[in-house]
Amino acid sequence: MRGGSQQPSLARQNTVALALAFVAMELLVMAVFVGWVLLPLARRSADDLAGLMVLSAQTWAELPPQTRAAFEVELFNKHALALRSDPPGPARDEWHPPYFYLLEDALAQRLQRAQHLSREATDTGTWYWAQVPVGQGYLSVGLADNRVDSQPVTAFVVALVAGLALALAVAVWLARRLTRPLARLEAASADIGQGNLGQRLPETGPREMVALSRRFNAMAQQVQDLLSARTTLLAGVSHDLRTPLARMRLALEMLREAPDAALIDRIERDITQMNQLIGDVLTLARGLGQEPPRVLDLAEFLRQLASDFDTPAQPVQLDCPVRNVSVAATALQRVLGNLLQNAQRYAPGSPLDLVAKLEDGALHMGVLDRGPGIAAEKMEAMFEPFVRLEHSRSPATGGAGLGLAIVRALARANGWTVNLSARPGGGLQAWVRVPPARPASQSLS
Repeated sequence: MRGGSQQPSLARQNTVALALAFVAMELLVMAVFVGWVLLPLARRSADDLAGLMVLSAQTWAELPPQTRAAFEVELFNKHALALRSDPPGPARDEWHPPYFYLLEDALAQRLQRAQHLSREATDTGTWYWAQVPVGQGYLSVGLADNRVDSQPVTAFVVALVAGLALALAVAVWLARRLTRPLARLEAASADIGQGNLGQRLPETGPREMVALSRRFNAMAQQVQDLLSARTTLLAGVSHDLRTPLARMRLALEMLREAPDAALIDRIERDITQMNQLIGDVLTLARGLGQEPPRVLDLAEFLRQLASDFDTPAQPVQLDCPVRNVSVAATALQRVLGNLLQNAQRYAPGSPLDLVAKLEDGALHMGVLDRGPGIAAEKMEAMFEPFVRLEHSRSPATGGAGLGLAIVRALARANGWTVNLSARPGGGLQAWVRVPPARPASQSLS
C-alpha cells in the first residue's frame, strides 16, 4: 500500500468542502429570508388575526341575543373562528406551532395582559382558545389549527434536506470537474516517468488549466530534448574519441620498435584534444547554472575581449556606445568568446565586427563576419551538440561542434537569447539579446 493511499482524495476533500459551503450558504439565505421577509409578514398577519378575534368578541357582546347565533355561524363559515361563553381549559405555557406564539404576542399587546392560548382537541380538530374581556366578563374566541395552514418547521427540514442533496450533487460534479485535469496530469507524469515521452496534455479548458497543460507539455518537451541531447553527447563523444585513441594506439605500437619524438608529440596533441573535448562535454552536461549579474563598463569589457582575439590577419573592430550595464560577466565573456572563436575559424581572413547597442530597452551584442555564411535552413541546427557544417570531424577544419551548443546553454541559463542570421552584404551575424531592464545606465562615447 502506498503511503499516500491513507489520505483522502482531492475529489473527496473538495466535495466535502463544497457541500458544507453550499449548506452554509443555504442556511444563511433561509435565515435572511425568514428574518427579513417571512417573520414581518407573519407578525402582520398575527396582529390582523388578533384584531379580528377581539373585534368579533366585542361585536358579539353588543348584538341582541337573538342575532348572536347567526353571527356565530357567519363568523365560523367565513373566518373559521368560534365564540362561546364557557371558559376554555386552563391555559398552559406549552409548545405551539411558531405562528401561534406570534398570535399570543399580538393578543397580549391588544389586551394589555399576558395571553396563553388554550389547546383543545375535539372531533372537528385541534382548537386554540383565548379569553377576550367584554363588558364585565370574558368571551372565549377560538380558531382551528388548520386555519393557519403553514408548516414552517416541515418546510425548513424539507428545504434543508433537498438543499443538502443538491449541494452534494453539485459538489461531486464540481470536484470531479476540478480534479479530472489533475488526474490527466498525474497519468501523463507517470507515463513520462516510465519513459513514454510522447504523452501530451490537451491545452483546453479554463485559462489556468490551459497554462498548466502548456507548461507541462513544455517540460515534457524539455525532458525529451535533454534525453536526446544526452544520447547525442554520448554518441558524439564516443565517435570523436575513437580517432585520437586509434592514433595513440598506432603510435604506441610504433614506439615499441623505435622511440620517436614526433610520435610522442602527436600523442600529447591527441591527449590535449581529448581533454578539451571531455571538458566541453562536461561543461555542457552540467547545465551551466545561472550567474548573478554585476555592473560593469561594457565598452571597456568588450575592448579587452576584442584585443584577446585581434590578430593582424583578422582584426576585430569594436563598436560599443553603451557603457555601464548589469550583466553576468563571466557567462557573457564565454558566449562572445565562443562566437568570436567560431567566426575566426569559419571566416578566416575576414575582419570581425564586435557590436553592442540598445534597442527597445534591450541590450544587443553581435559578432559579425564576412565569411561564407550558413544556409538559412541550417542555422538553427548549428546550436545542436556535435553539429558541424564540415562533416569530416577533423580538428584541422573545426572543433567538436559544441561551441554554439554551449553558447545557447549559457544564454538560456541567464535568460538571454542567441540567434544567427545572414549579414547584409554577405557573411554571418550572431546576436545575443539581454532582456530589458538589465542595462543600469548608458552613455555615448
